[in-house]
Amino acid sequence: MKVAIVHNKEKKTLEVTERLKTLLSQANIGIDEHKPELVISVGGDGTLLAAFHQFSHALDEVRFLGVHTGHLGFYTDWRDYELEELVDSLLTNREQSVSYPLLKVRVSYLDEKPDQCFFALNESTIKRSNRTMVADVYIKNELFESFRGDGLAVSTPTGSTAYNKSIGGAVIHPSINAFQLAEIASLNNRVFRTLGSPMVIAQDEWVEIRLENTADYLVTIDQLDMPKTNIRSIYYRIAKERIHFASYRHMHFWHRVKDAFISED
Repeated sequence: MKVAIVHNKEKKTLEVTERLKTLLSQANIGIDEHKPELVISVGGDGTLLAAFHQFSHALDEVRFLGVHTGHLGFYTDWRDYELEELVDSLLTNREQSVSYPLLKVRVSYLDEKPDQCFFALNESTIKRSNRTMVADVYIKNELFESFRGDGLAVSTPTGSTAYNKSIGGAVIHPSINAFQLAEIASLNNRVFRTLGSPMVIAQDEWVEIRLENTADYLVTIDQLDMPKTNIRSIYYRIAKERIHFASYRHMHFWHRVKDAFISED
């Protein structure tokens, strides 16, 4: 097995990473940062998101696994004091994995710049810097609503527990191959009307957000910030590709939700 390790720069994380490298070496598991079979993230959810984007070009070839060293790790199955057990599991359960849906994002521009395509593990948001955002929302090429408000958030099932949840979106089990569109502080009055409710979009449908012609949009794709360029529209759908997590001891989704938001331990 060839393993790549992605970690943050926190002192505790660096110590855990060195210990993990030692244990991997003792188990004759090689480190390969270019063509790994397994990517281990050491840190929190932000570190795993960084690992995902670093290896998003090889989703059919790699699996991911998270070691938690922070305060909250929704994607991380292992704690920093379980490294010996983790390495043992790598030797005995190499083929097990579970996959989750991803969001495909395509950004189109007003000028001659070619479209850009991305994957999102959690979510993508569209806002304006300090003014009301104006956009038309199309579902399968048909106009659904004209939006005015602070912005829009599009999330995967696993990302439904992130920013989406904080703006009133539903938590969706990742076995449902769909994505969610949620409004951020929409304007609803006698002149402007939107649905005013999160929508779950099926895997064979897509959403296009056509933006008003202005240059001050703030677009995020997971933790990545898009530059303030002349964006015409952003297209979203469930990707054919999926992320694969090594399931040596994979935590049940609703257990994760309870552990992250309800349990007091």
